[in-house]
Amino acid sequence: MDAWVMQVPPITRAWLALSVATSLAVQCQVVTPLQLYFSFKSAFTNAQPWRILTNFFYFGPLSLDFIFHLFFFMRYSRMLEESSFANKKADYLWLLFLSSLMLLALSPLVNLPFLSSSLAFVPIYIWSRRHPSTPIALFGIITISAPYLPLALVGLSWVISGTWKAAAGDLIGCAVGHIGWFLRDVWAREMTGGYTPLSEAPQVLRRLFGDV
Repeated sequence: MDAWVMQVPPITRAWLALSVATSLAVQCQVVTPLQLYFSFKSAFTNAQPWRILTNFFYFGPLSLDFIFHLFFFMRYSRMLEESSFANKKADYLWLLFLSSLMLLALSPLVNLPFLSSSLAFVPIYIWSRRHPSTPIALFGIITISAPYLPLALVGLSWVISGTWKAAAGDLIGCAVGHIGWFLRDVWAREMTGGYTPLSEAPQVLRRLFGDV
């Protein structure tokens, strides 16, 4: 088990570990979801800044929906980090950071106190757009091409959770993933010759991760 965990790339591994630890802490009643959710009033007016981070790591109570989101985010985040962001840990963290800021800005509009599943769909979406010809076998039953993967998973999330609100969070994640993909892969290539401030992490972050 330890050997398998250490094979997961560092950003995905840290995200996975924090997500599991947060859900276990809630399950063991060390903390409650009310202490973790995000709202601008709680985070800034009531001086509880940890909510800016904790809402990205709580996938809900241990359940089928929890396993569903954790499995697919871990799988495709790992694949993206090992392919497009191989030896670019700082750039991948920068992508997730900017995506998190966009989700926080959108959260009041869609009334989502937890943005973990939304953020999890960002790497899923970007991976699917960067591998458009890859066939995906969902549970060995249905084969689809990679660009249809995010929508298929949104539908499965809706079925598993039984509520549209879970699907709404996943759709917001797809929208933010599309923005990230467009700015990094389309706009940067067509308009700026391959570079925008969004495509590469700041030098200080790159030096911290040894990517310079």
